[in-house]
Amino acid sequence: MPVLTRRQIHLGLASAVASATLPHIGCAADKPGLKLGLVVPLSGPSARFGGFASHGAELAVKQINAAGGVNGAPITLTRGDSQGTPVESVSAARRMLADTGYQAILGDIASSATIALQPVMEDAKVILLNAASSNPDITYKAGAGGYKWSFRSYPTDELRAKVVVQYGAEKRGFTRYSALSVDSDYGRGAIAFSKKYLPDYKSELVSEDYYKDDETDFRPVLSRIRSLNVQAILMYGLPDATRLIGRQMQEIGLAGKVFLMGSAEFTYPDTIKMAPRVFEGAIEAQAWAPDVANPRSQQFVADYKTDYGKEVPNVHSYTHWEAVHLLAAAAKAAKGPGNEDLRDALAGINYDGATGTIRFDAHHQAELPMFIYQVVNGKGAEQGAFTAKVQYPNG
Repeated sequence: MPVLTRRQIHLGLASAVASATLPHIGCAADKPGLKLGLVVPLSGPSARFGGFASHGAELAVKQINAAGGVNGAPITLTRGDSQGTPVESVSAARRMLADTGYQAILGDIASSATIALQPVMEDAKVILLNAASSNPDITYKAGAGGYKWSFRSYPTDELRAKVVVQYGAEKRGFTRYSALSVDSDYGRGAIAFSKKYLPDYKSELVSEDYYKDDETDFRPVLSRIRSLNVQAILMYGLPDATRLIGRQMQEIGLAGKVFLMGSAEFTYPDTIKMAPRVFEGAIEAQAWAPDVANPRSQQFVADYKTDYGKEVPNVHSYTHWEAVHLLAAAAKAAKGPGNEDLRDALAGINYDGATGTIRFDAHHQAELPMFIYQVVNGKGAEQGAFTAKVQYPNG
């Protein structure tokens, strides 16, 4: 899951600390409409992520209802606090499902929480649309993998890793890599997926190292990497560590000789200024960014800033905003009012999103691009959208 920078953190999350149902806007309150739930962390260490998601979803509901709702009826959105844990995520969803009429629940942020929700939503026969978790297991087990009610409209860690090594080979001519990533499921998983696809591009991983959250001295491993004649370091991790690594790469003479690739905030201004020569040319894959050159995306950013005090939306703001619009489009296309009708419409949808056409594969994974950003002349610059297909286990 992407790490937020200080400039992205909420100016205030007062509206996101408790469950609440948004009021109907522009439609009669007694008419049935699309009934949605949102299960995300609204308290605890990950509350800022849930706050961004909540704001994005709220904005979409407001816009759709102001335009007449879905089939002339309003959307309602009820929030539930998962606190970022599987147990609380399931509890929040069960509280919602005790009230009849829900057609879909968006959740969760943490992959472990989303995985815990999958069997609950399957039993309830209510759509689970995930717009934030990146663990590929969610998709492996969805659609053709078993859970017919689970969908994901967010790229996976596997897709990100494949796009990065594909870009490195095809656009930069890299074939020899070292890995230096955070010692977590995310960091290790990203490198495991990189190793899965490196042979497809006649590339190899020469060394593999992981760092702890509180590690500060990277000189020994960087010195060893310097001796291996690699072209790039694959790094998936934490921004504070990235900045330390950048400074220490500069100290030992790796600037301009070994490039950084992956996802660890290489392209953010606060990172670049720590070691400009090191981060020049660094490559990062992102699901979305506020400067994506698409008119619909730019309008979303403007509307979001208007509603939330000039706050810059992050990726979760965008993906949850888009997920609500996606469900509304499916509801309009559905053959009937039932949950199965909505599920079938979502499975077959071709939706014109702000990052491209959204359609779901047999595992109910949206086929989405990753945006490559590269540091060029001291600034992160979009290099375009890149798509790839992952190899599912057992075909």
